[in-house]
Amino acid sequence: MDNGTVAINATRMLAVDAINKAQSGHTGICLGAAPMLVELYAHHINACKDDAEWINRDRFVLSAGHGAPMLYALLHLAGFGLTVDDLKSLRQFGSRTAGHPERGLTRGVDASTGPLGQGIGMAVGFAVAERFLAARFNKRDYPIFDHYTYALCGDGDLQEGVAQEALSFAGHNALNKLIILYDSNDIQLDGPTRNAYSEDCEKKYEAMGFDYYRVADGSDVAAIRAAIEQAKKSDKPSFIEVKTVIGFGSPLAGKCDCHGAPLGDMTDALKAQLGWDRAAFDVPSAAYKYFEDTLTKRSAKAYSEWNALYEKYAAQYPQDAAELEKAVRGELDCAVDMDCSEGLSEATRITAGKILAELSKRNAALIGGSADLTKSTKAKGADGDFSPLNPTGRNINFGVREHAMGAIINGINLHGGARAFSGAFFVFSDYMKPAVRLAALMGVPSVFVFTHDSIAVGEDGPTHQPVEQLSGLRAMPNLDVYRPCDAREAVQCFKSAFKRTNAPSAIILTRQNLTVERRDCDGADRGGYIFKREQNALCVCIIASGSEVNTAVAAARLLEREGLGARVVSVPNLGEFDRQPEEYKRSVLPSRDITVATEAATGAEWYKYAAHVLGINRFGMSAPCDRLSEEYGFTASALARRIKEVIA
Repeated sequence: MDNGTVAINATRMLAVDAINKAQSGHTGICLGAAPMLVELYAHHINACKDDAEWINRDRFVLSAGHGAPMLYALLHLAGFGLTVDDLKSLRQFGSRTAGHPERGLTRGVDASTGPLGQGIGMAVGFAVAERFLAARFNKRDYPIFDHYTYALCGDGDLQEGVAQEALSFAGHNALNKLIILYDSNDIQLDGPTRNAYSEDCEKKYEAMGFDYYRVADGSDVAAIRAAIEQAKKSDKPSFIEVKTVIGFGSPLAGKCDCHGAPLGDMTDALKAQLGWDRAAFDVPSAAYKYFEDTLTKRSAKAYSEWNALYEKYAAQYPQDAAELEKAVRGELDCAVDMDCSEGLSEATRITAGKILAELSKRNAALIGGSADLTKSTKAKGADGDFSPLNPTGRNINFGVREHAMGAIINGINLHGGARAFSGAFFVFSDYMKPAVRLAALMGVPSVFVFTHDSIAVGEDGPTHQPVEQLSGLRAMPNLDVYRPCDAREAVQCFKSAFKRTNAPSAIILTRQNLTVERRDCDGADRGGYIFKREQNALCVCIIASGSEVNTAVAAARLLEREGLGARVVSVPNLGEFDRQPEEYKRSVLPSRDITVATEAATGAEWYKYAAHVLGINRFGMSAPCDRLSEEYGFTASALARRIKEVIA
């Protein structure tokens, strides 16, 4: 048995042993796809185990994230810091070997995957970042950015809509440094793929703009190697279908029963088939040597050569190098200076467009765009449209691909060196929630801009009027949700969002105009603050966000005329306000009993601070904005009347 075969079987058996010990996990892919993964790392990927964040490394995304034990086994054998004890603690509390790969938990994992299809979308984002950064920073004889992105996917990934959107985008943009490896084993959890899936991959992905390659035998590493080498020479993205056998070598080979279950007592039969006569977790030195002689030596040489090249680059192009290093650190110049004088009346989506234009001037690595909604969202990048002919263009035409858009900007931000944002209508955040959730889980600073934030969308009707979306996003851990009340708050919110480096942000903006009111202080950076102090003895505190702040101020003035002291508290970021010291929160909010929250949304999250919530508990209607505000009680007079009723 040659060292390459030893390494493949060691990868298989370590994965099987870990799954058996955990009594949980997905054995099938680990046995069938191991030759593909070992070949990829041994002979193609450049990745430095001592500098796992090297900016010019090749990226690998295990989109079929349930194959994590196979990846963990390889990372152990290749010296990325995982120990045998880590493998033994697969899926256990506090371990570095979670049930699916987690970025930041395990060195060598480039993206958290598991929700099928999302990994393909993030891989496309990696490829966009490489293309854009190469065009922006590379000089003649200085290919600072020159690497590939590989993704390993399965049947399930390709049945998800997000993957199809992302692959369509990749083909359209000719992302030739993207190589998809398809573990094509004709089996999924519920049975043969033919029960649910009968597409001709070759015709389909060629029509999408990919070069297609087929490897008839997933154990033929020479054929896999030849296909990858051919793909690396293409001027298109590549799709390599590798025909494998799920559960290869086990008594359950070719059956759906081995998809997500340990082998247990059948492990001995597998060992006999593979010619493996070792105890659990016992690895021959030849497996380690194989990766040392291939991946480690090749990557060390590439890493050393790149560092020497970069040193010369920095000396010859110091300004570009300084800009690049700042971008890689995630630092943005957020010194936006705009006239937001009292009385200015404009929709916060309009303000946002101005802010993004100013940020783009100050930050050459800021890139983003909208899902065919730029004229409405105003979320647009600079320097023209990103395309094969204009790779330095910073406006990405995502098309009507909200699902993929979220995953792609996550991939761009994960890559490093570029900072990406997206734009969509708020109601369609439902399409993007899986990507938003993964961004929050990974701590990726993606900025999701959502406009048309309430029933004030008006005539488009309830299908386009978000009601429950605010509460849904606010419930997500590690996601800051901003809803500014006017242009001045919008500037503060965008600054805060883009300064974040370890968490994503959602910025929720209006279609209708909002007026910059006189306020008693500015405190958006603390999440919430006293916007208008009471003029008489305090009777009620009105909490509001976004467009409802204007309404709350007008209602408070009506109450003051009747001798009722009314305070207005603006809370553009409830999550940040929650994190403030109790002393500060008590200084802003009085007794819960006299506090009323108002928001054109379901608003259950406000009950922690308010005894009464005046929100919306039904869907909207198709009608002009002003008519809907009257119908749902979001005029100053209606709000004042409702407040008097609940505090009576």
